[in-house]
Amino acid sequence: MADAKTAAERAEVAEQEGVALQRRRRDAQRAARRALSRPRMRDSLGERVEELARLAGTVADLDEPVDIYGGGIVAELEERVAGLLGTEAAAFFPSGTMAQQVALRAWAGRTGNPVVALHPLAHPEVHERDALHTVSGLRTVHPTRAPRLPTAAEVAALEEPFGTLMLELPLRDAGFVLPSWEELVDVVAAARERDAVVHFDGARLWETETHFGKDLREIAALADSVYVSFYKSLEGLGGAVLAGPQQLVDEARAWRHRYGGQIFQQFPTALSALIGLERELPRLPEYVARAREVSAALRRGLERSGVSWYRLHPEVPHTHQFQLWLPYAARELDEAGIAQARERSESLFGAWHDQQVPRLALTEVTVTGAALEWPDEEIEEAVADFVGRLEKGDRAGEGQREEG
Repeated sequence: MADAKTAAERAEVAEQEGVALQRRRRDAQRAARRALSRPRMRDSLGERVEELARLAGTVADLDEPVDIYGGGIVAELEERVAGLLGTEAAAFFPSGTMAQQVALRAWAGRTGNPVVALHPLAHPEVHERDALHTVSGLRTVHPTRAPRLPTAAEVAALEEPFGTLMLELPLRDAGFVLPSWEELVDVVAAARERDAVVHFDGARLWETETHFGKDLREIAALADSVYVSFYKSLEGLGGAVLAGPQQLVDEARAWRHRYGGQIFQQFPTALSALIGLERELPRLPEYVARAREVSAALRRGLERSGVSWYRLHPEVPHTHQFQLWLPYAARELDEAGIAQARERSESLFGAWHDQQVPRLALTEVTVTGAALEWPDEEIEEAVADFVGRLEKGDRAGEGQREEG
């Protein structure tokens, strides 16, 4: 009992330290003059409310009635997204998790097959507490375990029938990676050969146009249904849309109600989504192009720093986000970033995450409008300074160990 209490106390202390670190990192990054991105989730409550009030009138007639269980501004958003994606209809959901649960459940009913083929790193497998099985009664199979989207050959070779192929575009946990357009077309065709429907997890679909060289309508047309998010690349308050054939969307609305997603009023979220579509969506190709330049600048800075090992993945970013791996503990990297932001007013990276191998951590680099104002040569210098802080910490640690 005493041991259990001690373990619980240790866990509580660790949680408190983590919260304190997160706050110090947020405050330091907000105050930095230079940054690669300035995510709105770091804003204060007052800042978000002020922005919504200031910009709402640019995307909607504020004299119109508010939405009540849908309709109004929510219906306008649904129509806007259906038009962007070229689908018959679209339904707004409070979360992407709910939207995809409903989509995959509806397709299982229509195909008569509860098996969903998807990547083991896909969002439902990693971040939803096994909800596909526990809540929706679905079962999953994996065409591949390689850190990329499955190939047509892998989909064709699956040993058992499946009703739906779900493709996360881009596959975030593998490094925001995408297949080529030709590979995507072939994978979809392979699923059709297996009499399966295709659903796109398009939480970050908005930024894939540059890589594919196609517009959103052409990309979405490959799938039977598509989910898109508003709070990631578009910096909205939350929310998602499931888009597809009218009959599927009608059924999805019924399941949305059953899942608890029939919310009384959602106009703040809908307004923020429309603002994101108006202001951020047109800039995403510019962010993707800048991400490729930033990745190259980071590589030059890391080479210049003399760091023992690093990995930028993918080598050329597919979207405006990519991974950086460094051979240090996450806490060391976080502290170096906080110190750099405070002392040089420069913030390169967000949170770092320890991996299974000791002293190996990764961060997800996001490049948005802020990076357009930060010259490449200054980014290189900032990387060298960042690594220098880590090396200095390593030398100090070795000295302490020798004295001990």
